[in-house]
Amino acid sequence: MVHITKQQVIDIVERELPFARYVGAEVDEIGPGHVVCRMRYKPELVRPGGTISGPALMSLADFAMFVAVMSLIGPVELAVTTNLNINFLRKPGQEDVLAVGSVLKQGKRLAVMEVDLYSGEIGPDNMVAHVTGTYSIPPTG
Repeated sequence: MVHITKQQVIDIVERELPFARYVGAEVDEIGPGHVVCRMRYKPELVRPGGTISGPALMSLADFAMFVAVMSLIGPVELAVTTNLNINFLRKPGQEDVLAVGSVLKQGKRLAVMEVDLYSGEIGPDNMVAHVTGTYSIPPTG
């Protein structure tokens, strides 16, 4: 069962996550503990050398982790990143970047996640980064 809708994510981005809006992060698919997000290509995200910047890729991965956690616990906006590790595998093209994220383990206070980033479309030849991260879930009540 999914505990957040795409519209709720859009509302949170509008109210609380202006940087996600700036980089163009949005949700394509959402399921329990699983998400596919997209960062629409914008020339402002390109760094010298003609590639999408690392900070933009990290932002998309963090956004995907945020939405994946929310899919399991609902719109708890104070859940925060406690760790993010990214391995850049190859140079992304000047095109949309897709993030496929999943929650590997969710406990009461922490959720551990994984995100794969793809340039253009999802597929093994298009994977540009592998990300792991941990989110802190605030106590309820």
